[in-house]
Amino acid sequence: MNSEINELISIQKVENNSELQNKLLEFVKNFSWEEVKEHVVTVIKDWKFQEWETPFVAIVNDNIVGMATIMKTDYYPLPEIFPWISTIFVSEEYRGHKLSEKLIEFANEYAYKLGFEKTYIPTEFVGLYEKYGYHYIKDIVNYGNGIDRLYAKDLEYLNALKHNI
Repeated sequence: MNSEINELISIQKVENNSELQNKLLEFVKNFSWEEVKEHVVTVIKDWKFQEWETPFVAIVNDNIVGMATIMKTDYYPLPEIFPWISTIFVSEEYRGHKLSEKLIEFANEYAYKLGFEKTYIPTEFVGLYEKYGYHYIKDIVNYGNGIDRLYAKDLEYLNALKHNI
């Protein structure tokens, strides 16, 4: 089953005023990440993405089953650090199929094409993003005074891959 799903996965960039934006909005309204749901619905509905910021979706059988965003700012008072890969979520029934990894990799390729040398992921988890090549930098304080961990990934490996193809 895992290989079947992996063959059906499509990762796509979402455009403003598109059918995919509407589908993403419905996906977020129904996902289980209650702490961010209301905020993410507003960001997508009102398209609060600027410049190069955008959401990405994982699609299986024409249904959105996961998402991630790339943003200039996140839930942290750190304007000098960007781009952030954020709002990474995969529906429970599709976890274990490397969709988070595929979404993050797609976002990294997008960032690299825009000229960024690194991407950053904030998280409370230890051991999750390290397996995707991220390394811990430091603890950071979010706007709610909570402590999260800041991870970064150097995108130079994409240059090496491009030249080896």
